[in-house]
Amino acid sequence: MEIIKPGIRIDFMRLKNQAMAVSTLLLLAGLISLVAKGGPRYGVDFSGGTLFQIQFNQDVSVERMRRAMAGAQMGDSDIQKLGATREFLVRAGLATTRLEEVTPRVREALNKEFAPGSFQIRREETVGPKVGKDLTEKAIMALGYGLLGILVYVSIRFHYTFAFGGIIALIHDIMITIGIFSLTNKEIDLNVIAALLTIAGFSINDTIVIFDRIRENLKKTRKTDLLEIVNLSVNETLGRTIITSSTVIMVLLGLFLFGGQVIHDFSFALLVGTLSGVYSTVFIASPIVLMWPKRFLGKVSWGGR
Repeated sequence: MEIIKPGIRIDFMRLKNQAMAVSTLLLLAGLISLVAKGGPRYGVDFSGGTLFQIQFNQDVSVERMRRAMAGAQMGDSDIQKLGATREFLVRAGLATTRLEEVTPRVREALNKEFAPGSFQIRREETVGPKVGKDLTEKAIMALGYGLLGILVYVSIRFHYTFAFGGIIALIHDIMITIGIFSLTNKEIDLNVIAALLTIAGFSINDTIVIFDRIRENLKKTRKTDLLEIVNLSVNETLGRTIITSSTVIMVLLGLFLFGGQVIHDFSFALLVGTLSGVYSTVFIASPIVLMWPKRFLGKVSWGGR
């Protein structure tokens, strides 16, 4: 069964300027949010501190939780209710290497405010400031080395002109995801960093498929206008893009909706990044190829087979 009939000709490049405008607006919105909030909202993994995830068997207000946690002597606590559930995330800047010193105080404070047995501490973590700083540096290095490796690979496999478009698209996807996390006030932790690296791998895979088709079409039709070649290549790979992306997105939607709170932010990051990756491959990476004179792109023997 063919999803896209052979010979389809959608003029994607006609929309490249509008797409660039949409991307610019989204990136600016995320940047403004990041500046206004003093940067990303880091999880305990990076910022250090103590975190508890507490589930109740009845509805509890945030005000009662604040009153209860005031007796736990955890300093200023950030209390967040997890959507429409009966769970709360309690996060404090207090960091200790001995979690067993904090947990009894939290449990005692909850028992004073709520009936014993009416709650369950489902998660408890603590990270010292030095460990958090070290994890932050390593996360940034992982993203940096990942992008550098992709840049080198695409430069060898194709040409630096293609590599430039691919890297710009990857940075676009990562910044869009981080910006949306800031706009929705979600935390960035190690799971989200893993999602960002996964997004980079998925996005460049789709981009390479189109780039490979562009190179093949450059060999076949050297006299054809470059814009027509890019449009032709996107159309020829459109069926593959739809099938691959839709199956991934369906799985991610399932994880996001039914996977539970533990992987909620991870699946959300993957969902946003995957959608952005499909979009950027067509409307960011491919148009950047059009910026280069055809005499450079015409040297298809550079790199690859």
